[in-house]
Amino acid sequence: MVQRVAVVGAGAGGLASVKCCLDEGLEPTCFESSEDIGGVWRYTDSTDSRRITVYRSVITNTSKEMSCFSDFPFPEDFPNYLPHSLVLEYLRMYARHFDLLQHIRFQTTVVSVRKCPDFSTSGQWEVVTESRGVRESHVFDAVMVCTGHYQEPYLPLASFPGIESRFKGQYLHSWEYRDVQAFRGKRVLVLGIGNTGGDLSVELSRVAAKVFLSTRSHTWVVSRVSDHGFPLDMVSTTRFNSLLDWLLPSALTRRIKFRKFNSWFNHTNYGLASSKSSKFKLIVNEELPFCLLSGTVVLKPNVKEFTESSAVFEDGTTEGNIDVVLFATGYNFSFPFLEESVGGSIHDNRSLYNCIFPPQLEQPTLAIIGLIQLTGSIMVGSEMQARWVTGVFAGWNKLPPPSRMMAEVLKRKPAVKRNPSERENLKMSFISYVDKIAACAGVRPSVLRLLLTDPKLGLAIFFGPCSPYQYRLEGRGSWSGARAAILTQWQRALRPLRTRMLLGDSSSSSWGWSWMCLLALPAALTAAWLCSKHPQPGWSP
Repeated sequence: MVQRVAVVGAGAGGLASVKCCLDEGLEPTCFESSEDIGGVWRYTDSTDSRRITVYRSVITNTSKEMSCFSDFPFPEDFPNYLPHSLVLEYLRMYARHFDLLQHIRFQTTVVSVRKCPDFSTSGQWEVVTESRGVRESHVFDAVMVCTGHYQEPYLPLASFPGIESRFKGQYLHSWEYRDVQAFRGKRVLVLGIGNTGGDLSVELSRVAAKVFLSTRSHTWVVSRVSDHGFPLDMVSTTRFNSLLDWLLPSALTRRIKFRKFNSWFNHTNYGLASSKSSKFKLIVNEELPFCLLSGTVVLKPNVKEFTESSAVFEDGTTEGNIDVVLFATGYNFSFPFLEESVGGSIHDNRSLYNCIFPPQLEQPTLAIIGLIQLTGSIMVGSEMQARWVTGVFAGWNKLPPPSRMMAEVLKRKPAVKRNPSERENLKMSFISYVDKIAACAGVRPSVLRLLLTDPKLGLAIFFGPCSPYQYRLEGRGSWSGARAAILTQWQRALRPLRTRMLLGDSSSSSWGWSWMCLLALPAALTAAWLCSKHPQPGWSP
């Protein structure tokens, strides 16, 4: 029987894991190699320790209502999109509120995690740690690895001939970037157009002589600010939209999305994306289109090679006098402390059952938390993983036999290890994945039942944001404040904007929402009934 659990890492996933262990009556011990909690959200100016952190100016891509832990909302006066300092403050509040710090051993590195000799019957692990030069061995009944996937900078120098042998300028990975001061007046080439590449290109354009942004992918750019000024994810991440995606042909849904993206600006005119491309990525950036329009950022294709001071691109063009090349090429992950028979088999999350459990283990006492890429908040997904995993450890939730788990993994397992840019294409639907894990944990909300018994709440869940509070309405770990949190989430989104009240301002918007919900109830009931007959991922009748 599982009682003592080792948690590796005290970032957001590690804190959620410790809290979930306590909820299930388990005894967690969290090992954190640094001196404080927060993981990547604990910003530091120094790069000496090689600890991965966010850059100074980072702002979250997901809003506070869609990113919080499911029973602990962000303070209502926090802005909807948060700088790293407020995310860290929130994590500190969470740790204090649930008294988590006493279970964390700081400045303690996990050196190895290996099966005990009797693992096939006991499921126990030998965990060796090191603190201030002293090694210590422990035996735990289970292990939760919460180190995430931002671990090792991915620097694909071999893909850019001449960068090491001929180029005389400076090159560095984005993990070394902190602010713009070192780039003032320089000609900078940014490689990679993910969220980081877009953010850094915009920021550098304010001080650099010129910024070139090189990409090989089709990329659609969206704004965090959506219809009527509300956060994008609160408007778009809904069960209603998820249902439409399931009902409509994929070609039609793609066409609708592309048309929506192009309603802001024509991506083909900017060289970013074509509606004819089947492979594409989505980034969040309000300022990049204006930087391209004003010429402070120039979009370029993939680099063919480097000379002493120039970059030659695949379309035959050349940009000279390049001072700095900034690789925004993502990160690799690894688990060097896991024994090779376990860690060596994890190529990406598709190597794991439900992206969590190594399927080949005789006993399901090792879980990988947070090795996911979602269309929504990873923090929410990690918490849901931790709730399910601790339920498995405590004996409330059951896993299929290893043979069945292995068969399911083999259906989707990649033949080769993918680099970070390829893993971008493995992003999963936020609602589909979190609903799937919630169903395993017995906490997925029943929309049809709520529409019949509590229409106001049911309609808010169906048409409104799929916020984390939905997963605290029922089942183990239910929270008495979940219903109120759902029904007041729009007010909390508006609260930090109410710093100047205008004459004639009223609550007419909530009155209109109530009428819309009333009129939509028959349609919602019909949709819920149809889905109860033909269930689909991301929908719970």
